[in-house]
Amino acid sequence: MRRRFLAAIVALVLLVVGTAVLLAYVHGADSRALAGTRTVDVLVVDKLIPTGTAGSDVAGMVRTEVVPAKVAMPGRVTDLASLSGRVATVDLQPGEQLLSGRFVRPDDLQVPGTVAVPTGMQEVSVLLEPQRAVGGRLKAGDTVGVVVSMGGQGPGQTHAVLHHVLVTQIQGAPAPVETKADPQTASAGSPAPTASLMVTLAVSAAEAEAVVFGVEHGTLWLTLEPKDARTGGTDVITPDNIYRKSFR
Repeated sequence: MRRRFLAAIVALVLLVVGTAVLLAYVHGADSRALAGTRTVDVLVVDKLIPTGTAGSDVAGMVRTEVVPAKVAMPGRVTDLASLSGRVATVDLQPGEQLLSGRFVRPDDLQVPGTVAVPTGMQEVSVLLEPQRAVGGRLKAGDTVGVVVSMGGQGPGQTHAVLHHVLVTQIQGAPAPVETKADPQTASAGSPAPTASLMVTLAVSAAEAEAVVFGVEHGTLWLTLEPKDARTGGTDVITPDNIYRKSFR
């Protein structure tokens, strides 16, 4: 019995010593792998940082790791104090380096009721009567077609000049009316808006020229144009071809 007890003690000691030797070897392997390599400290997300988290609250959600300088990301946060007064713009996932570009001041966040302008595009605004803007039903994020109609001293001309143009903001849109009228007397539709709407579009420089020209020298209409809308078969409509043109 005594021999078995001593054998068990020896086995336990060997297990502990073996584990310690293995851990020391692994740690030494990490050190050897970094030997001769310039290293830097980086802050790494330790647990999910949700969108909107204040920069002052992330200290307990990150850890410091030593990595080769060549894998450190540009724009990484080196001092958590630099995030003071800022909030996370996206969910930050565990394992990713903490980047200053993922934090902005609350005032810089997207204005409610607007959508971001695609990179490389610019914005132009037009003031339109409701019937020229799909009855005032447009909202930010919709895509529209732009139709220009010219009159002046000569014969009239109408043409759809732009397609799938992003609406980034609507100002002056009518607020929805809540009614609890008797179903037997309630109107089938909403009251028609009467005030003009300011519609802001995201366009290229060339598209901006077409929009401004249409407003300055003719009239401009917007069509609600979803991404699957068919846009082919258009032509410049004049008094000479309006009755001969096929619209199918």
